[in-house]
Amino acid sequence: MTVALSPLTPLRALTAWRLEPAVLAVVVLLGVGYAIGVRRATAWPRARSWSFGCGLAVVAVAGCSFVGVYADTLFWVRALQNVLLLMVAPMLVAVSAPLTLSAGVLPARWRARLSRVLHSRPLVWATYPLVVTLLLVVPPLVLYLGPLYEQTLRSAAVSGAVGTFLALAGFTYFWTRFRVDPVPRRGSHLVTLAITIVEMVGDAVLGIVVWLGPLIAAGFYAAVARDWGPSLRTDQTIGAGVLWIGGDVVGLPFIGIVVSRMAREDRAEAATVDAALDAAEEAEPAAAGRLWWEDDPQLAERFHRR
Repeated sequence: MTVALSPLTPLRALTAWRLEPAVLAVVVLLGVGYAIGVRRATAWPRARSWSFGCGLAVVAVAGCSFVGVYADTLFWVRALQNVLLLMVAPMLVAVSAPLTLSAGVLPARWRARLSRVLHSRPLVWATYPLVVTLLLVVPPLVLYLGPLYEQTLRSAAVSGAVGTFLALAGFTYFWTRFRVDPVPRRGSHLVTLAITIVEMVGDAVLGIVVWLGPLIAAGFYAAVARDWGPSLRTDQTIGAGVLWIGGDVVGLPFIGIVVSRMAREDRAEAATVDAALDAAEEAEPAAAGRLWWEDDPQLAERFHRR
């Protein structure tokens, strides 16, 4: 029989921490590596450093705070942990542009190798919008609707492997959608916004199935000597809400970042077009008998000039 922890109160939520060597090792190694890169870079936006630090902090909270302590005791806490690892931490890390920072401090030959890998055919196909969407939506369905979930409760190794996979899957999704770092395949931000709708539908489907479906890992939770807190059904219902609403809440800043990136790229493209048109106008004065915009394909087509 699994020994139950003391009741989860607001005070316990603040004070219940545990030392998780694997989690701390990952956080420290990534943090030190990023800090070295920032120090070697000639100029690096402070906002990106803060974003990376917050992402690592979320990983530490997921593994070492009350979330990690009570993840094997309450269904809703485990659901919160998975949302943090799949969506929150990867989104913050993706915004911090770790690949760009790495490329800036690596030797030239390693940068060339990294570029070849990023633009390799397998990675181009692996980052197709439909593929990365499935990479975000399918793993939670497989986790909660199959026997894997209970294995994460019974085995620390399985739990760590699943948590690592969720974090990598989430990073792949946000990396390819934000395009802060170089990506193998450039797509439209409008496609990304459409994908967001699919992802929100996936959250809703999972939440409803978990809410209305049978108890998950009922044997394990029944064996936990917990005489406090919600019943097994209520616990799972709260967890379903965390999975559903938590995913949608994370989607709000995601949409904001995508819209901001889209507006920034549009401004950059407009500035490039304006500079090219100004250069063309100086090289070929209007006295040549043609208007300044006639040599631009987009503008010429718009005004039906040939």
